[in-house]
Amino acid sequence: DRTDVLVTALREYLQDAAHDDALTQEIAAAYYDDEISFEQLKALVGAEEAANIRVLKQQLNEDFVDELTDA
Repeated sequence: DRTDVLVTALREYLQDAAHDDALTQEIAAAYYDDEISFEQLKALVGAEEAANIRVLKQQLNEDFVDELTDA
């Protein structure tokens, strides 16, 4: 099916392009803003990088909550 071929090609292109730091940061920002799911993040940047980004998001959220409670 042509759609499957296009989706696969796009996924592979994005995985290759994800090694570009600027693109990785844009993808991470989309995850931080809840525009993409963790599964989508993992598909784009790989499992290890996605796990690192998820931990950072959790830390950022915890820091934000701490700032609010200290205010």
